[in-house]
Amino acid sequence: MDVSDAVRARRSIRQFRPDPVDDALLRSLLTEAARAPSGGNLQPWRIYVVTGPAMTSLRNHLDDQPPFETPEYDIYPPALFEPYRTNRFSLGEQLYATVGIPREDKAGRLRQFAHNDRFFGAPTALFCFVDRRMGPPQWSDCGMFLQTLMLLAVERGLATCAQEYWSVRHEAVSSFVGAPDNEMLFCGMSVGYEDQSAAINGLRSERMPLDQWATFL
Repeated sequence: MDVSDAVRARRSIRQFRPDPVDDALLRSLLTEAARAPSGGNLQPWRIYVVTGPAMTSLRNHLDDQPPFETPEYDIYPPALFEPYRTNRFSLGEQLYATVGIPREDKAGRLRQFAHNDRFFGAPTALFCFVDRRMGPPQWSDCGMFLQTLMLLAVERGLATCAQEYWSVRHEAVSSFVGAPDNEMLFCGMSVGYEDQSAAINGLRSERMPLDQWATFL
């Protein structure tokens, strides 16, 4: 598989098989992903891996915590504007359509959203933290690390789903993994093997045409 193949194949998978991911494979992926670009070579990402029996403990821990917390950052800008509002709305409509949940079924949509809390059945979760003293450039570094990790996962036959959802459960996650107070949870990631029989995994989100966002001078 070349890089172009991995880019085209990568998708956010929202239903996993329970098959465990080998620890040696996870360590190899993380080690290779650390070659991602990093301004000044700061390497600001701090990763916590939860797998095996610890995943069961984490799920039990989450059940005992408040279901939602005040997020430490805005996942999307307030009063989202165009064309970004339409992009987000269209993805939501396409996503819920794959599982037969109409727009008026608010309860059904909430139930589907709650699958985030169970990592969509994945056997492994990664949590990416960053020191609170870091700024936007270091958050960008974390994004490049995570993208590199997801592409490497495709190469190894693994599936992933990056989840900023965990910003609304940051205290529950931090207390479980033992993150120090100076570390802020950026996002989580479900890792495992795709359930290819799940209709929701057939979704491939659309991208805006090049001329809509690129200017050649």
